[in-house]
Amino acid sequence: MPSEWLALDLGAGELTAMALVLENPSRIVLLDDLLERRTAQAAGLTVWGTLRVVLEAKSHGLVAQIAPLLERLSAGGMWISDDIRRRVLALAEE
Repeated sequence: MPSEWLALDLGAGELTAMALVLENPSRIVLLDDLLERRTAQAAGLTVWGTLRVVLEAKSHGLVAQIAPLLERLSAGGMWISDDIRRRVLALAEE
């Protein structure tokens, strides 16, 4: 784990996940927080967020629609801007 990461205000779980992906560069790290995402991307890691996972689930037939999932995520406290919501739904062809 790069020592610079320890100086940042990163969560312990995120640090651990990023360190594991550093050791396994073919893997994807799931991060939603902007600081963690930018840090991981700067380190060359492949980063996905929750919305990407939802889109992947639909594209693989694991869910029929993602609009209800976006509502549940929002109700659970995840902030999704109207613009991002529209873009995600357009990508999902909903």
